[in-house]
Amino acid sequence: MQICKEAAAHFSVQLVTVASFNHVIDSECHLMVSDEPQATDIRVANLTERGDLVVTQDWGLAALVLAKGAVVLTPKGRVFQNKEITFLLEKRETMSKIRRSGKRVRGPKKRRRVDDKRFEKNLYKWLRKLVKEEESGK
Repeated sequence: MQICKEAAAHFSVQLVTVASFNHVIDSECHLMVSDEPQATDIRVANLTERGDLVVTQDWGLAALVLAKGAVVLTPKGRVFQNKEITFLLEKRETMSKIRRSGKRVRGPKKRRRVDDKRFEKNLYKWLRKLVKEEESGK
């Protein structure tokens, strides 16, 4: 969260955080939603506009906001692309079927310092690009 706060201040952009009331987030512009399934994703998708940058590791939410023209960055610094999102959604469905059959699947690897560095690098890169595009009227 600190990396996002510093980047937002550096580029003079608004940082909006969205989470259920079960999560305590220290943010100037924090929106709380119910703890219903998908409530956070729906709120983020509804708020997202072309040219926004959304940080999420949720592939379904990534697909929704990519379709709206947003840039999607994972907390580990990976940038999602439109061309790969269909594959990721199919992979998610396959993994869900495997779990429903009673088999265990591995979760994501633990976040490391190198992930934080990649996240910060890509966050600044994309914010720089998006701010420049907004200033030039694209």
